Amino acid sequence: MAEDPHTQATWFIDSDSAEVGEFVDKALDGVSRNDSRASAVALFLAVRDGFRYDPYELSRDPADYRASAIVGTDSNWCVPKAVLLTAAARHANIPARLGFADVRNHITSDKLEERMGTDLFYWHGYSELLLGDRWFKVSSAFNIELCERFGVKVLDFDGTDDALMHAYDQSGRRHMEYVSQRGSYNDLPLDAILTDFDLLYPDLVGTQNDGEIDEAFAVDS
Repeated sequence: MAEDPHTQATWFIDSDSAEVGEFVDKALDGVSRNDSRASAVALFLAVRDGFRYDPYELSRDPADYRASAIVGTDSNWCVPKAVLLTAAARHANIPARLGFADVRNHITSDKLEERMGTDLFYWHGYSELLLGDRWFKVSSAFNIELCERFGVKVLDFDGTDDALMHAYDQSGRRHMEYVSQRGSYNDLPLDAILTDFDLLYPDLVGTQNDGEIDEAFAVDS
């Protein structure tokens, strides 16, 4: 009988690495590993809040996108955080894969939109976790402190429904709109992502965070 590819390690999703194993052991301390739903929630929270959201750190080095490397960072953006959550889930024997969508941010700052040339953010990454007989879409990008600071609704996951970007912020303004789905992937399509970013965001890719997290926070790419 063939092994489920959604529980196997890949080059990027190196769920069999010691670094990912240590992360999972810490996140699941006190959680029954026989309860896959409780384990999935604990791993989601560990990734969501354990790594500050920073959309400006866009490395071109493939090694930086391995889960074993991501776990050693303090901050990151949606795609690496999704890679880590997917790897952590697989290490805990929860079938997991990567999902991607293009999203429109209706409250992007004028400054950032001018730099990007659009309010459309391509290749927003999230994890897809199989619990029971259903795949759940789970975005772990925005840590709770930044959500509270900038009035963005906190994305929670309880294992019974998807956790996708909110359509409205806390004040009722339109926020994230899912424009198109790019599908599910067993490993990270990094070449395709960076090729599109080079074409679509030539003035943004490779830039550093110049203290403009307030300009960029409500955005994900």
